[in-house]
Amino acid sequence: MNSFLENFHFLRPAAFLLVPVVIAVWWFWQRRSDPLRGWRQQIDADLLKALIVGQESSLKSPARWLLAGWLLAVVLVAGPTWRLEPSPFADDATPLMILLKADVSMDTPDPAPSRIERSHLKIADLAELRKGQPLGLIAYAGSAHLVLPPTRDTAVVAEMAAEVSADIMPVPGDRLDLALQEAARVLKRGGNGGSILILSDVVDTDPAALGEVRKEVSYPIQFLQIQSADSPEDDSLPAAARILKATVEPLRVDDSDVASVMRRASRAPIATSGGEGERWEESGYWVLPLLGLLLLASFRKTQTEEVTA
Repeated sequence: MNSFLENFHFLRPAAFLLVPVVIAVWWFWQRRSDPLRGWRQQIDADLLKALIVGQESSLKSPARWLLAGWLLAVVLVAGPTWRLEPSPFADDATPLMILLKADVSMDTPDPAPSRIERSHLKIADLAELRKGQPLGLIAYAGSAHLVLPPTRDTAVVAEMAAEVSADIMPVPGDRLDLALQEAARVLKRGGNGGSILILSDVVDTDPAALGEVRKEVSYPIQFLQIQSADSPEDDSLPAAARILKATVEPLRVDDSDVASVMRRASRAPIATSGGEGERWEESGYWVLPLLGLLLLASFRKTQTEEVTA
């Protein structure tokens, strides 16, 4: 629902300039087509009202439905939309960039054998499930480093991830913001959209820095929290997820967590907001059934009454 509200807009908002024109045309048409227009000039209003068979408002109801239909048609022309359409020239699978935290906190033996080794295993599972689909890797601690850009050889990604540890990182710390900027740069350069997966235990990045980077990074983000279920609760990662508008997948002993990550990644748009070749999907066709009902309601019923002398 939040995604719908954030992305909803009109492709051709200038079409709403037609609204006063539509109302003016309808008003003049209604006056010209009033079946009692001539009688109103000849007969007293109270007497005419007494002579009308049925309610006068019933004569106006179809015209009101027609006005509603015309206004709805303006909405359709304006092109409401809330989602990006896949590019017909891109591959079916969108890239997934893995951001692997490699700070000393990931050496904690919870879950066993350690958080970083459990991350290696989860990346291996993910690489197996994404065979032939673009997968990339970034390692980060106090700095962020591209290990592999998105490649369809996912086995290589798993092998490279297995070599990542706190020992090889030049700067200790937790600069998730730098890792996100690097991931966005790589995905934008690829031009096929994509999404981001962060494997981390906790987040110790400045919240203000995360808020700033979220303004720059429009790709879908999800966390795989590398903590066992009985670990002392730490709300830093869920708090970071709220800032980044990301989902959080808890660690599980089976591969159901990886399967959930895969499902979300498969729904990532190929064209991303702000990227080249962006095309928003026309969604005005959802209005057509309602427009048809309004037009049907605008047809006036013809009533004939038999007059006997």
